[in-house]
Amino acid sequence: MKRKIYEMEKKKTELQTAIEELSHVIITKPVDSTETTHIPLRPLVSFCNLIIQVLDKIGPTMAVLRQDIDQNIQRLEKLYETDPCVYSNLVEILKKERNEGTYKMVASCSRALLWLTRTMDFTAGLLRLLSKEMSSKMEELVEECYMETLKPHHGWIASAAFKVCLRIVPDNKTFMDAIGARDQSYETLREDIDSLSSLLTPILNEISIVLVIAISIVYSYTKAIFTILNF
Repeated sequence: MKRKIYEMEKKKTELQTAIEELSHVIITKPVDSTETTHIPLRPLVSFCNLIIQVLDKIGPTMAVLRQDIDQNIQRLEKLYETDPCVYSNLVEILKKERNEGTYKMVASCSRALLWLTRTMDFTAGLLRLLSKEMSSKMEELVEECYMETLKPHHGWIASAAFKVCLRIVPDNKTFMDAIGARDQSYETLREDIDSLSSLLTPILNEISIVLVIAISIVYSYTKAIFTILNF
C-alpha cells in the first residue's frame, strides 16, 4: 500500500504538486475591525519552491531569477522561524516591518514578498501564453511575458543579461515535455496550467491588496498583470 502511494506521488509533475500546494493557501478575511487578513506563509513558500523547479526547465536564462526567488524564500523563512505562531501569517510580517519602518530596506521581507509575487505572476503568465500559443516560439513568449511583468522593475544590467540568455531557451515542445508527465497529453497539461492559473490569480490579487493596505504602496493591477510602483 505504501509503495503504491509512493509511486502515485512520484508520478506527479511539478505543476500538479504546485496545484496541490496552492489549494492549501486559504486566505481568511476579517469580519470586523479587530481582526486581520490571514495569508498562510508555509504553503505559499512551498509553491514558490516548486516554481523554481519549473523555471529550471527553461535553463540558464532563469538562473538569476531563480537565485532571487531562493533568497527571498529564505528571508521569509528566517523571520518565520523566530516566531512561527505569529509569522505564519504574511500580513503580520508586513505589519511588523511597516511599524518598524524597515519595509523599504533591500533585505526586508516586504520586498521579498513583493518580488516573489512578481515572479509568480511571470511564471503563471508564461504558462498561460504557452497553453494558448503553442505555435509561437518559446523565446518570443518568454520575452513577451518578461516585458509585461519583470522588465518594468529591472535595471538595464538585469534586462540586458536577460536578453542575452533568451538565445538559449528550449523550444516549446522540449519545455512542455519537461514540465509534463511522460505519458501526459498536451490537452491534460493545458488543464493543469488552467487549474494553476485559476488558483493563483485570486491569491495574487489578495496579496496586492494586503501590500497596499499594510505598507501603503501605490499600485496598479491591469489585465491580471501584477505591478507595484514606487517601491
